[in-house]
Amino acid sequence: MTTVNECLILAAGNGSRITSLSGSAPKPLVPLFGAPLLEHILLSSHAAGIEKFVIVIGYRADAIRRWLADQRFRDFAVTVVENPDYHKANGVSALAAKSALRNPFLLLMADHIFEPKTARALLQQRLADDEVILAVDHNIHRIFDLDDATKVQLQGDHIIDIGKDLSRFDALDTGMFLCTPALFDRLESAKKNGNCSLSDGMRQAARERKFKSFDVGDGHWQDVDTPEALAHTESIFERDFSESPILQRFAHV
Repeated sequence: MTTVNECLILAAGNGSRITSLSGSAPKPLVPLFGAPLLEHILLSSHAAGIEKFVIVIGYRADAIRRWLADQRFRDFAVTVVENPDYHKANGVSALAAKSALRNPFLLLMADHIFEPKTARALLQQRLADDEVILAVDHNIHRIFDLDDATKVQLQGDHIIDIGKDLSRFDALDTGMFLCTPALFDRLESAKKNGNCSLSDGMRQAARERKFKSFDVGDGHWQDVDTPEALAHTESIFERDFSESPILQRFAHV
């Protein structure tokens, strides 16, 4: 089984729903429990086994570049790709990284935090050459904002539909995907008027029966997309994200 040690992080959006807290700062730099969201993503992914990151930026790209330059990460490599069309759907941001990723990779959102053990388990899944495996959560009752969550409909371990507005669904999208570069071809073919979302590409994979699910079980994750979600995550962080490298760092201060 091929070891996956590369990761694509989508961090280009303007985070309009959290601007009351972020002001003009990009959402990836909004602080959660003393550290920017992007730092949570990077350190948790590295703890799971990721050594190379490609980060797609757009809105306030200058601020993210400055923050990354100040960190001087030594344990992993970071490549930054800028998407000038960041106002479009997130599939366009993913496509901006096409030339930087030639091997299977972990695909993450810059506003979804997770436990390293969950990413570690996903990275250990067997991935066919043209498949996508999405980490899904069947524990629907524990989700903070169900209306805003992206839902998935399953047939066995195959995902047959994905979207926020599904009336029938079996689990929720955690924002963690194990992919091969075949994803980029699907996104290209899904483009309409120069635009496409990740879900557009995933639906194509679903039609080909190449979109599978991985149950995160009791693993915790959280989409931090609104001030309310941020406040909720702050309140449960120490309890539900006890493996977080951020907490471990604070414990040694």
